[in-house]
Amino acid sequence: MENGTEPCGEERPPEVQETTVTEGAAKIVFPSANEVFYNPVQEFNRDLTCAVITEFARIQLGAKGIQIKVPGEKDLQKVIVDLSEQEEDKAEVKEGANLAPGDQPRTAAVRDICEEGLRVLEGLAASGLRSIRFALEVPGLRSVVANDASARAVDLMHRNVQLNDVAHLVQPSQADARMLMYQHQKASERFDVIDLDPYGSPAPFLDAAVQAVSEGGLLCVTCTDMAVLAGNSGETCYSKYGAMALKSRACHEMALRIVLHSLDLHANCYQRFVVPLLSISADFYVRIFVRVFTGQAKVKASARVKFSAACGPPVAPECEHCGQRHQLGGPMWAEPLHDLDFVGRVLEAVSANPGRFHTAERIRGVLSVVAEELLDVPLYYTLDQLSSAIHCSTPRLLQLRSALLHAGFRVSLSHACKNAVKTDAPSSALWDIMRCWEKECPVKRERLSETSPAFRILSVEPRLQANFTIRDDANPSSRQRGLKRFQANPEANWGPRPRARPRGKAAGEAVEERRKLLQNKRKEPDEDLAQRAAHLKTFPCKRFKEGTCQRGEQCCYSHSPLTPKATAEATPTDCPEAPDQNPLGPGAAAGPGED
Repeated sequence: MENGTEPCGEERPPEVQETTVTEGAAKIVFPSANEVFYNPVQEFNRDLTCAVITEFARIQLGAKGIQIKVPGEKDLQKVIVDLSEQEEDKAEVKEGANLAPGDQPRTAAVRDICEEGLRVLEGLAASGLRSIRFALEVPGLRSVVANDASARAVDLMHRNVQLNDVAHLVQPSQADARMLMYQHQKASERFDVIDLDPYGSPAPFLDAAVQAVSEGGLLCVTCTDMAVLAGNSGETCYSKYGAMALKSRACHEMALRIVLHSLDLHANCYQRFVVPLLSISADFYVRIFVRVFTGQAKVKASARVKFSAACGPPVAPECEHCGQRHQLGGPMWAEPLHDLDFVGRVLEAVSANPGRFHTAERIRGVLSVVAEELLDVPLYYTLDQLSSAIHCSTPRLLQLRSALLHAGFRVSLSHACKNAVKTDAPSSALWDIMRCWEKECPVKRERLSETSPAFRILSVEPRLQANFTIRDDANPSSRQRGLKRFQANPEANWGPRPRARPRGKAAGEAVEERRKLLQNKRKEPDEDLAQRAAHLKTFPCKRFKEGTCQRGEQCCYSHSPLTPKATAEATPTDCPEAPDQNPLGPGAAAGPGED
């Protein structure tokens, strides 16, 4: 399923209320209480996928002499023949004359079956929304297989296919996605496009996917297990993707490179390799678009180019700048994340037809930043990361970019992080620039520990004298045009939907039950709080005795005269603060007789 999987053979509950949703050109129905069938936050993902597959179809069918007709684009121009002046009189043709059948360009439109078109598989289709959108919005398709392991999901797909009148193109299928792809390993039965959007990690499906996609075919993969890919569980990441993720500010680009490495590693087992077209980190997931080819020489080159055998440690045990120990992560993809020619084609098509997608503005912004990224520079720095390391104020983005450009280095932004800087400058030059910035905004050195990274970095005089004068080329075009490059939170509690429940149990109800079960589990019960408050009232308030307590009746301690019993009692625990009171200074949480 798109955001989850369910076991086969569920019974459909009677009288289930349904919701109708319109997205793009498609209209689907799904159970109102089961949010797993539709996640509106993923509309950007689906819009971008339709745009990418459209341009892929334009390339693939263009090689066969077939032109595609995209809704909203200008009509195809007539065939123009360039004639010399001597030949013009002989080749004069009346306007509107019919061309010979052989001269008519072959076209492919949406909703129509193209016999030489693309065969598409959506391995985990849920309600079938994505497959139906392919049929209604992407021209040049031969067939679309919408597969899911859930009988209830397949039943819903049949209804939605009939509702959108695309039964001639979309074929619902109930099967395990892995087994279905393994059954299409034969070259003549492979799919031209495979789309995988599972709940969590796609790792179980990658081995089958790289075998079932055709030569030069398109493989689209979504990963929503960002906690694993971002370094929260390095062992889990290694078990799923064959690489160790590190916690760092560049974790989102690292996640892209880890997934690409895993895809290439699976493909290499079958003498195949991947070529990235577009790699996006957005919202709570990463989205990868790669083409898969076969070639033994290229597979062997993968080991040499990406992961060459080292003769010894590439770095010392400790960082030469801050003195901290190095961390070892990876292996990961070290080549470019995108094909800029392909990205330019998608960007041009979306810009020329902005009404085609609801998220066209965001697609334009993200792809514009992607087109400006340095392809040969892996990972990035962030402004707050550099500043916090030496405890100084943060420079403006344009100031840091200008300083790098003045020093003769290349620099770009990253679509994966708003305040990121990608540069080919060595770390020594970057820290020299930050040392120069610290001289303009000095740090109180007496507050720094001699063993701290900040002290060690600032104790070295910069060899490079940074120039922070703003340069015109420091401000990238996407930023100057004010494009929507980074998405704000689209809705409250946004993110991946809960995993599907057996017997069609509403995901919203299940989450609500769990919230009620776990609510206040770390807080004391009401009766315990009441007993504790009564117990604290037996102790005198030291501030009242000194005449400084301003809480009055709201004070958790007693304002009565001191009693022998109270003095004999043990010191109480911290006084609970009232939610509408400002926190007091040191000693407010201490018991009587303590500051």
